[in-house]
Amino acid sequence: MDVNFVGENLLPGQIGQFFVVLSFGAALLSLISYFFATKYPEEKSWKQLGRIGFWVNAISIVVIGSTLFYIIYNHLFEYHYAWAHSSMTLPTHYIISSFWEGQEGSFWLWMFWQVVLGAILLFKAKSWESPVMTFVMLCQVFLASMLIGVEIFGSRWGSSPFILFRDAMDFPFLKDPNYLSMVKDGRGLNPLLQNYWMVIHPPTLFLGFASMIVPFAYAAAGLWTKRYKEWINPGLPWALFAVMILGAGIIMGSFWAYEALNFGGFWAWDPVENVSIIPWLTLIAAVHVMVAYKNTGHAYFTACFLSLISFVLVIYASYLTRSGILGETSVHSFTSLGMSGQLIAFNITFLVLMIVLLVVRKKDMPSTKKEEEIYSREFWLFIGALVLTVACVQMIATTSIPVFNALFGTKVAPPIDPIPHYNKWQGAFAVVVMLLTAFTQFLKYKRTDGRKFWAATLASFIFALLIAGAIVYFTNIYTNIMYILITLTSVFCILANLRILGDSFKGKWRLAGSAVSHIGFGLLLIGALIAAATNEVISVNSSNYIAVAGFDQVEKPGDNLFLSEGEPVDMGKYRITYVGDSVAKPNVFYKIKYEEIDEESGNVKSSFILKPFAQNNPQMGGLIGTPGTKHFLTHDIYTLITAAASDSQAPAQHEQQAASAGFDDYEEPATYLVSIGDTLRYRNGYYVIEGLNKDATLKDMPKAEGDLFVGLKIKVVSADNKEYHAEPVFLIKGGNTFDFHKDVNEQGLRFRFSKIVPDQNKLELIAYQKPLPEKKWVVFKAIKFPYINFFWVGTIVMTIGFCMAIYRRVKDGRRNPKTKEQTA
Repeated sequence: MDVNFVGENLLPGQIGQFFVVLSFGAALLSLISYFFATKYPEEKSWKQLGRIGFWVNAISIVVIGSTLFYIIYNHLFEYHYAWAHSSMTLPTHYIISSFWEGQEGSFWLWMFWQVVLGAILLFKAKSWESPVMTFVMLCQVFLASMLIGVEIFGSRWGSSPFILFRDAMDFPFLKDPNYLSMVKDGRGLNPLLQNYWMVIHPPTLFLGFASMIVPFAYAAAGLWTKRYKEWINPGLPWALFAVMILGAGIIMGSFWAYEALNFGGFWAWDPVENVSIIPWLTLIAAVHVMVAYKNTGHAYFTACFLSLISFVLVIYASYLTRSGILGETSVHSFTSLGMSGQLIAFNITFLVLMIVLLVVRKKDMPSTKKEEEIYSREFWLFIGALVLTVACVQMIATTSIPVFNALFGTKVAPPIDPIPHYNKWQGAFAVVVMLLTAFTQFLKYKRTDGRKFWAATLASFIFALLIAGAIVYFTNIYTNIMYILITLTSVFCILANLRILGDSFKGKWRLAGSAVSHIGFGLLLIGALIAAATNEVISVNSSNYIAVAGFDQVEKPGDNLFLSEGEPVDMGKYRITYVGDSVAKPNVFYKIKYEEIDEESGNVKSSFILKPFAQNNPQMGGLIGTPGTKHFLTHDIYTLITAAASDSQAPAQHEQQAASAGFDDYEEPATYLVSIGDTLRYRNGYYVIEGLNKDATLKDMPKAEGDLFVGLKIKVVSADNKEYHAEPVFLIKGGNTFDFHKDVNEQGLRFRFSKIVPDQNKLELIAYQKPLPEKKWVVFKAIKFPYINFFWVGTIVMTIGFCMAIYRRVKDGRRNPKTKEQTA
């Protein structure tokens, strides 16, 4: 017997699921058609069919996204995805974030960007359309299968975003036909994701992931169709675009970590961070080797390998973050939705394709018998690519420890403290890479005059020594040799590329893009190094004690200060005051006032207010804080709430408790015999006995003959001259006496009219007062990040450099796509 569930809106889900299936079928049709269009180019109908399949897939993806957003935006909690990732209190921009919080939404985002890129390829790829789109649509088939959510031979493939709440969860109340009336709100968005960067960071990152398929597709298509040399020219701008977008997405993640996470930094070597940067580094290596091949004909195999492996590593990253295998080593990986098998198949398919193409075509690949000269740029570009690859091997080997343990039954423990572990290895690699990036700028392709090279290199290196020495001295990082070497090589890289940039103004503008991007990367590295190495906790607590139960188990008391509302505390050159808070459910925003005090006069030189916020989230272990940051030219002040008074953290709960409070919540009462017109004082003002109401009534209490209902009229006047009125009732019914109290919640008062004393012409009044509320307090940590702006400026400069390089490559390709360039 079918159950008729009340209030469900099933049509959007049915529409969405139809287009999920249609998107998979259309992607499969397009894949098969483009494959045969490549095999039989004379049959034009195959290409037309491939395009039809592509556009049907594209339309389906748009409908899927629109339908899912409609469900989330309209709070249709009969759908599990809407319930699990959103709530009615979320503002619109966070509802957008909740769209891709789950695996299904993020897979959709990847599919969407791949469709956008595919549409561009349809118009721009020309003779490359069929072979390139074959690989793009193969990827699209796998992505579409992740959303299909059907059972095949007893195994479930994918997870549909349109699955109903009652089908996804096994809660008993979901069997009730009227269960929707019990679902008052959704589970909400992870508080760590309630940040504006999470509105733009995931779309940018997934655009980067999606764009990585294009250089893979061009390289694979070149090997498949034996157009070995031709694919480099159209593939290079796409590789640069992918590097730029993925890099921007990674840096946005750093912004998010810096502004939203509570570990006090912008990079923590978390496995999810690692698996995003690894393919970025390998594709950077690929770009440099592709440029070297265009100019010299050397290292063709390496260019193909790096272009192909970069996308394979993107898929592997998806497996690591989505299979649940990193659940114990990463704080922000996805939980498994049973997609591990599909993700493994996805990975193996593209890995096998890469290996087969490289092995089968190895003998036919272009090669040069002449060895590279040691004084040639292509030789050192190859060495640089090799160093980047080895750096990635170190990262991926450590990150993949859970995978090795699962495959081989080993029990290797990941690094206990990953930051120093990775810093030790990657710091050394960074020194070598920056050194290579610097001196290769003074080399030419094929052959360079040794004397000119050494003269130019030494001159820049001497200046770099002087500037780096000053930086090291003023930032006090001279105690760590690795910090000194990274600073020196980064400055050397910036100076060398500034020289190249200067030459670009003399007519060699073609070199400007790479020079600008290298300068940006040098600035980024210096900013990251100084900020990470010299940041200091300025909320020093000399007592090393915080009077909050269990605080020392989660935080270092010596790094935190306790503030009572309205009571200033000195902190270095600042005077800090907790001036209050405001509630925007589910968050509480705390106002922390900073005043810089002149030591001589004691006057306030400058002041500002930071508003870090936090929420009580039992599912995530308690208080989840989001920092507030004040940006200065030379440093940032970063402030995080680490503990707070419970009444600030759960105002709604306390209001509810107050409304239903018993007498235990009040102090010992005072009993008075009063007359009409008497005035009595209480802690925050006074109250006046105004009179009796002999016609008083009580709700749901009928008045029978002989019953007496008398109300005592009381006017309460607070210290700020606000008036409140109360009327407790005395009742004689059936020969028994009763009284019914009345509260003035705003003043914490409760009145009982308990007795009439006719022989004294008095009335007995019992007055209750709530105890004085505890003063609000917070515990906070403040960190100073010196010269962090170099990191952000470097990011912007590097992105500008990539844009310039892309423009140059596209323009060169339009001018003469078959001519090798002689400069890079």
